Amino acid sequence: MRAFSRISVVLVWLLLLPAAGIYAQEQDLIESAGGGTINWSKGVILAKGIGAPPEQYYGKPQARPMALRAAKLDAMRNLLEVTKGVQIDSQTVVSDFMISSDVIAARVDGMVKGAQIVKQEYLSDGTVEITMQMSLNGEFSQVVLPQTTMQTPQASEQSAAEPVVGAPKGDSMVYTGLVVDARGIEVRPAMAPKILDETGKEVYGSAYVSREFAVQQGMSGYARDLTAAQSNPRVTHNPLTVKGLRTEGTGHSDIVVSNGDASHLQSASENLSFLKKCRVMIVVD
Repeated sequence: MRAFSRISVVLVWLLLLPAAGIYAQEQDLIESAGGGTINWSKGVILAKGIGAPPEQYYGKPQARPMALRAAKLDAMRNLLEVTKGVQIDSQTVVSDFMISSDVIAARVDGMVKGAQIVKQEYLSDGTVEITMQMSLNGEFSQVVLPQTTMQTPQASEQSAAEPVVGAPKGDSMVYTGLVVDARGIEVRPAMAPKILDETGKEVYGSAYVSREFAVQQGMSGYARDLTAAQSNPRVTHNPLTVKGLRTEGTGHSDIVVSNGDASHLQSASENLSFLKKCRVMIVVD
């Protein structure tokens, strides 16, 4: 009887695991683009490619390698097209940089060619389907993110363990990150988003971050669930949560928050290091 119970428990878990995987995937912010997707939550670009050998090689030893090469070329073409459409900020996409600079175009093209094959499937009809993946962070961010930063000296020097200056008397609250609830205002994710107050003044953006952190992990993380964002390791254990009021810019990537929240955030940015370290999560629909 005990053996039967254990088997039942195992079967239940096996049934639940696929559903759990689907749920986790649904919580990621995934943007479809051409022949691939941008997973903003994981910080990766993915694209598929399908290849088939020339008809005269069907059934011959060369068929599979030729199909694989064709699939890889197809995936790289799709990956490049997706990459060109990645939003850098509210005004610029990657293709704008590639058009203006042959050096950037060559480097992006090289990164696409060197992308990782994460899935490879041989189909019964002789075709091959592969999925390639490239990170938004690291080398890619090094190329496309703003080359200069102007983080405030206070943000560089102060410890994240210090309280917010200007907090109500007796309030010892210490914030370790920022969560922007931008649901319902149709935000489009970007690699270098800005947070503005109601007058248009920038209170978070490339001017507030360490380039090293921005390159390593991106200027912000993205999620579709507020609770998940608030508990994300990026913002650690006690983030400040503010509400986005609307978007600004043609790309709809910059987020306007209330003057009160902006003031609180500015106060924190002068005394805490979490903005410098890009400890920001943005929640979107």
